[in-house]
Amino acid sequence: MRSFVNLSIPSFFLLLISCLTLARAARFDITNNCSYAATRLRPDVAPRCPAGTAAAWIWASTNCLPGLWKTPNTLAEFALNQYMNLDFIDMSLIDGFNVPMEFSSTSGGCDRVIKCTADIIGQCPAALKVPGGCNEACPALNRDEFCCNSGSCGPTDYSRYFKDRCPNAYSYPKDDPTRVFTCPGGTNYKAVFCP
Repeated sequence: MRSFVNLSIPSFFLLLISCLTLARAARFDITNNCSYAATRLRPDVAPRCPAGTAAAWIWASTNCLPGLWKTPNTLAEFALNQYMNLDFIDMSLIDGFNVPMEFSSTSGGCDRVIKCTADIIGQCPAALKVPGGCNEACPALNRDEFCCNSGSCGPTDYSRYFKDRCPNAYSYPKDDPTRVFTCPGGTNYKAVFCP
């Protein structure tokens, strides 16, 4: 069962983070540089997520459209202090794209930066355009060739659209596993919207 911590409830910008276990916490500094109206987190508030967290996400909702598990959402994903005491981090466009994002480490001797800042919404293929962003093919078209429900699938023209613009982000469910990066357990992180 997923549990969610709501960090801010603004009129045009909603930021959610999910954590599944409790223990030693990693700090997450979150910044909204987007030009549209938003409620910002107080500078002295930085969410913490416990070591041992198996799966968690950070994303922004824009114009009150995307929300909890609604697409499109640019996702920062992480699992803390897992195999060999490593954190695993990535950025996913499998749920589409709604806000440019940078997700990076800020401590622990780890220098990982994952960015997706291309004009994905402005150039979005017509079949994927939705209010608030650009969906990926699975949520937009709901066909196995895009969703990989049968266990095997490959890149498509739609997933390549995302991969060409954000090569370090997941672009479809069976994307190359080298899109997951590691940092030592105990590393702190930052997410920047509209970097």
